[in-house]
Amino acid sequence: IGMGLWLRAPEEVTELVLDNCLCVNGEIEGLNDTFKELEFLSMANVELSSLAQLPSLNKLRKLEFSDNIISGGLEVLAEKCPNLTYLNLSRNKIKDLSTVEITNLEDYRESIFELLQQITYLDGFDQEENEEST
Repeated sequence: IGMGLWLRAPEEVTELVLDNCLCVNGEIEGLNDTFKELEFLSMANVELSSLAQLPSLNKLRKLEFSDNIISGGLEVLAEKCPNLTYLNLSRNKIKDLSTVEITNLEDYRESIFELLQQITYLDGFDQEENEEST
């Protein structure tokens, strides 16, 4: 994270790209509540397996978690990232669309699942585990 700050204090950072940096034990290390102005966070391909250590990021609007090993535990997003409008979970270990259900977002639930129905499966396979053509 230190290199991603580019000599700025964490409370001044609005965008943080940590792609291809490895997590320690599948958890976020160094990302904490001092990133109060963070609006965009990208952690693609960092071997992230859990969002349990995700800090409260009240201003976060865009979150990129593609190419990781996340399989569940997404319910923390509703509490810790209340202003989230974009979430990329492509190429993770999510096998069931109910895993991405965030129950605290009742106002958005219908539109989220309407969109998800247009996407066959996030991992490129259909329900019978046959690879789909793109």
